[in-house]
Amino acid sequence: MLRRPRRNRKSEVIRNMVEETRLSVKDLILPLFLLDGKNQKMEVSSMPGIYRYSTDLLLKEIDTCMNLGIMAFDIFPAYPESKKDETATESYNPDTFYLKAISSVKRNFPEACIMTDVAMDPYSSDGHDGLVIDGKIVNDETLKILGKMALAQAEAGADILGPSDMMDGRVGYIRQLLDENGFQDVSIMAYTAKYASAFYNPFRDALDSAPKSGDKKTYQMNPANAIEALIEAELDFNEGADFLMVKPALAYLDIIKLLKDHFNIPIAAYNVSGEYAMIKASALNGWLDGERAMLESLLSIKRAGANIILSYFAKEFAILQKQ
Repeated sequence: MLRRPRRNRKSEVIRNMVEETRLSVKDLILPLFLLDGKNQKMEVSSMPGIYRYSTDLLLKEIDTCMNLGIMAFDIFPAYPESKKDETATESYNPDTFYLKAISSVKRNFPEACIMTDVAMDPYSSDGHDGLVIDGKIVNDETLKILGKMALAQAEAGADILGPSDMMDGRVGYIRQLLDENGFQDVSIMAYTAKYASAFYNPFRDALDSAPKSGDKKTYQMNPANAIEALIEAELDFNEGADFLMVKPALAYLDIIKLLKDHFNIPIAAYNVSGEYAMIKASALNGWLDGERAMLESLLSIKRAGANIILSYFAKEFAILQKQ
């Protein structure tokens, strides 16, 4: 046998030298959940180890994470029902706690990269990502609301906006609005292939943002479809997106690879709440080695072609890298 692949596996040194995919803390964005108030820290019951923070404690958490090497954060707000309405007006209220928190983070940590979420669901009394009229999620009317939201987030200091709503044309609409208002340097990470997935439930627990009626299948993608992801990606690319995202990640590794092979801009993947919760629940029950499962899952996402991974495991991974 002239060719024996096992020779390249015989020691850790050789295995490391021939390693094809390497994961770094620099690849990661840590999603964080924000609450109104002071000195508030509440664990998300379906996501062990993940918390909702008031702004003062969020600043401390970001400081801790930056000392571990995490430099990018995606901040999501949890609003009480009393602040929600049909047109998500709180999303662009300059006095709202979310926009004030973004400004505070950028003031305290100007070197941090802050990403925000552009969609109506955290602020909507209907719980949908778009405007609901007569039971239908309407597209073009939603764009006007998303535009106000995006502009307010850019004014607050966001570095990257993440339109997660899946409305048609929203990337181009937001890009034009940002450019016309002097925010040419604010990036857009489009939620390009966002599937109508069963893996989002813990996130909706964290934000209390589940739809009050119906589902999101008229705007989020059918899990059976791959070619449709190329259609969405081409639209977002042509409308000015700086990054294309696939969400969820683990059940859609083929879609990550598909976009990586067809587009020459960075590809992101969201390792979502349900994927995190599955590994954590299994580890807590002793069914899986949680640390190994975490590393293997993150590595698979990177191997599939993701340049950037949004993951609730980011802090845990960074701590392991420091050891």
